[in-house]
Amino acid sequence: MLQDPKRYTVTAALPYTNGPIHIGHLAGVYVPSDIYSRFLRLQGKDVAFICGSDEHGVAISMKAKKEGITPQQVIDKYNSIIKQSFEDFGISFDNYSRTSAKVHHETASEFFKKLYDDGKFIEEVTEQLYDEEAHQFLADRFVTGTCPKCGNEEAYGDQCEKCGSSLNATDLINPKSTITGSKPVLKETKHWFLPLDQYDAFLKEWILEGHKNDWKPNVFGQVKSWLDDGLKPRAVTRDLDWGIPVPVEGAEGKVLYVWFDAPIGYISSTKEWAQREGKDWEPYWKSNDTKLVHFIGKDNIVFHCVIFPAMLKAEGSYILPDNVPANEFLNLEGNKLSTSKNWAVWLHEYLEDFPGKQDVLRYALTSNAPETKDNDFTWKDFQARNNNELVAIFGNFINRVVVLTNKYYNGIIPAPNEFSDVDEATLTEMRAYPAVIASSIERYRFREALGELMNLARLGNKYLADEEPWKMVKENPERVKTQMYVALQIAAALSVLSEPFLPFTAAKLKGILKLDDVPNAVQTMGIVDETLSFNDAERSSHKLSWNDIAVKHQLIPANHQIGQAELLFAKIEDEEIQKQVDRLEATKTANNAANKKAEPQKETIAFEDFAKMDIRTGTILEAEKMPKANKLLVLKVDTGIDVRTIVSGIAESFKPEDIIGKRVSVLVNLAPRKLRGVESQGMILMTENTDGKLVFINPDADGVNNGEMIS
Repeated sequence: MLQDPKRYTVTAALPYTNGPIHIGHLAGVYVPSDIYSRFLRLQGKDVAFICGSDEHGVAISMKAKKEGITPQQVIDKYNSIIKQSFEDFGISFDNYSRTSAKVHHETASEFFKKLYDDGKFIEEVTEQLYDEEAHQFLADRFVTGTCPKCGNEEAYGDQCEKCGSSLNATDLINPKSTITGSKPVLKETKHWFLPLDQYDAFLKEWILEGHKNDWKPNVFGQVKSWLDDGLKPRAVTRDLDWGIPVPVEGAEGKVLYVWFDAPIGYISSTKEWAQREGKDWEPYWKSNDTKLVHFIGKDNIVFHCVIFPAMLKAEGSYILPDNVPANEFLNLEGNKLSTSKNWAVWLHEYLEDFPGKQDVLRYALTSNAPETKDNDFTWKDFQARNNNELVAIFGNFINRVVVLTNKYYNGIIPAPNEFSDVDEATLTEMRAYPAVIASSIERYRFREALGELMNLARLGNKYLADEEPWKMVKENPERVKTQMYVALQIAAALSVLSEPFLPFTAAKLKGILKLDDVPNAVQTMGIVDETLSFNDAERSSHKLSWNDIAVKHQLIPANHQIGQAELLFAKIEDEEIQKQVDRLEATKTANNAANKKAEPQKETIAFEDFAKMDIRTGTILEAEKMPKANKLLVLKVDTGIDVRTIVSGIAESFKPEDIIGKRVSVLVNLAPRKLRGVESQGMILMTENTDGKLVFINPDADGVNNGEMIS
């Protein structure tokens, strides 16, 4: 772990431009990386927070083929949506680029050429999967099949998303082309490979010995497993028509493999930023006093911890990542997030449905972040975290402080009198929070850090609840001045310490407190002069820093005018949540309908066999649960020829009282059968709808009487 770095390069995984951003991306990568970068800036650190669109993935080509448009049209559409969503959500990238940019093509080509010229690649003719119907080689995501390690039948040619194993397409059992659905054949092709096995000793020393204690257990464990399995050469080129052309002779029709091309996007994006800002990009990637941190999702661990470091080592002039704090997956309402199945909460749609509530989603995703294991996002939990925590704790404290200050002092902060032991203890505890929260953030424990921020708000609430200034103002108004002064110091601390987590809230709170109007003066603990006066030049905009909270005697001074109360957070009603739940239910229904396959035809029968069945219309007259049986209902059915008893296994789908009077189709000449001592004299005909729920095959035609035969 690098101590006291001079600068920080923070990268967030490049999102594929084959669809919008959803909450899984935010929870896994973009919210934690933004928290970290904002925290560093508040400490006055030199930070380059870098990202951009990954526009050369096979997923782009797949999307283009599916929609009948060009890859360029796909990337232009989604790059615009993604970039705007990030801006509206407050992700504070210093630069957001795209891998279709000229600077990236040049950077990636130069990187490849450097390794090629230095003899770092091996050239091999190998057999690759080929789709004879589509007349093309099949890159990773154009192949699905059974994972050889866990048996998942929907593994991709580069990775199994169920067990996280990295794969080659030829590793799959029963591979299938996603283009035509046909079984591919093996065909010879020439490619260049990075011999990862040659970097085995270096990687083991660097990771297993150097980062055993500071990398997250889920990251370290996955990387160790990969290294223990033994490294093999990995192709860096592919037979595709979309991507960066391989910049050497004899490579016509081949492009750089996206896993080789994409991480270089961090470097090219940094170059783009540095050129715009008049900076030198190289120290951010080539200086040993720079700390490089990659924020990624679970499915990118191997690429950022093994393959990209091997590339950087092979090139020779780049630093290696200090940490790769990858998160696990976030599920949605109990099911895995899926772009293809539209099972997601899309960021751009959330921003439309919940205007002004960016911080609520940031809070919900951080407090439930999948930092060490997969977690589940539910709309009910989202609502509860807003109403029971942000509104009831954070918002309630600030509202009470501001309302009382305006009520008692017309919004002018009172000068404190003598501090009690409770006051001193409260202020001392407040001053400890910057270090406590910082410790959690520096160890990439963002859930823990957010919890400590809320504890500071709880401290403020407890102080007010215990001191009861609304009662004390009648008995000892001078004491209330001190109480409100102390509470306002906590409010000012919250306006700073909340910024990494809740940037829109922090800005709003600073506006309420009018912190930009506070004089920029040195007022550290033990160096206080209450008689200080300020001329216009000295009253320049004052910006509290993270470390000020721990050392300044007063964060917001007496006699300072604050603004009127505004609600920081609004309660989210049940109707708003139900709308989101209904949307997901509609998606689930559509997916079930699309995925439902008809059962294969049974063996052929003669007409005489069918004619033997006597199917009649009937009406359910009575229904009751079979004692000590969870699935069985005992029915009395008017079949038109008689009233008979039928035992039906539908108790888990229907309540007895709901089906009385129901018209049904009945097989009346089925041989009687005793079920738990009750003789069943026929069968009610049922089927399943697209939701997988049982429904009656119901003869609803007008004029159909009980007993009519169905033929």
